[in-house]
Amino acid sequence: MDLIDSFIEYIKGIKRYSARTVQIYSDSLKEFSLYLDGEDLLSSLCPSLLRSYEVYLLEDRKLSARTVGQHLSVLSSFCKYLYKKGLLNSNPLRSISRPKTDKSLPVFYRQESIKSYFESTAFYGSEEALALVEGKGAGKAYEKIIGRLIISLLYYTGIRRSELIGLKYGDLDCRRSLLRVRGKGDKEREIPLEDSLIREISLYLQAGKRLGLKDRMPQDPLLLCPSGIPLYPEYVDRAVKRELGSEESITCRKSPHVLRHTIATELLNDGAQLNSIKEMLGHSSLAATQVYTHNSIEKLKKTYNQAHPLCRNLKK
Repeated sequence: MDLIDSFIEYIKGIKRYSARTVQIYSDSLKEFSLYLDGEDLLSSLCPSLLRSYEVYLLEDRKLSARTVGQHLSVLSSFCKYLYKKGLLNSNPLRSISRPKTDKSLPVFYRQESIKSYFESTAFYGSEEALALVEGKGAGKAYEKIIGRLIISLLYYTGIRRSELIGLKYGDLDCRRSLLRVRGKGDKEREIPLEDSLIREISLYLQAGKRLGLKDRMPQDPLLLCPSGIPLYPEYVDRAVKRELGSEESITCRKSPHVLRHTIATELLNDGAQLNSIKEMLGHSSLAATQVYTHNSIEKLKKTYNQAHPLCRNLKK
């Protein structure tokens, strides 16, 4: 096994990185190997060559500064791994500055848009929808029920797409109104569930029985596609686009992560403490959560300009 394969096994088995992150690391290191074109890997991990590689990614490959920064971060993690194994004397990436990127604020949906979505799809969150899960149209009815549940879970809990897919039947604790979630690094946290969300999950489980899906054990996936297989990333992405696509007021990107941004922004605007939001989202540091304060500041500026008497006078 070569050094790159050994590192990939390390982040997969020991660090427990998600499948998507492992793929990103693998692709990035494969790109670097192609650039070396047969040159010795360890001797190539020096500041001069790494600076040349950065220029190559920016100027020849025409990659964005953000993407180049990601490539360099992957290489830095790889070098730290080699340093711990005694194969490098230091991390050569320490002396290389990352290309500057424009920091964009997290995109989020307006409360009115989310409220409109849940009102327009209320039928598929009610017991009346169960009557449709029979006969030829059973699969489509089930798809509408689970589609709304996907939006509900992502929005109410703020979990990541990978965390949604990884939910087990045993993670649902209806007695305590909690959902256990395994996040990055296999860290576990508990998220409180609204009574309405528990009822919607119960409805979904009843719909699954009507569709003929197998009874689940605690270790089985909580969410299943109409075919009975576990949810997968592309299915979740399509469901979010389909469900939110009918809302004309939602003109930005329709994705699971924007729903996560939305609930974080709303909680902060409603007075929730940063530490509480950090715990709910499963962030490893408060810095990752603080990005949402910028959205609150933008809202404050707008309110200030609309309400301050001097600002109102200037507009007259």
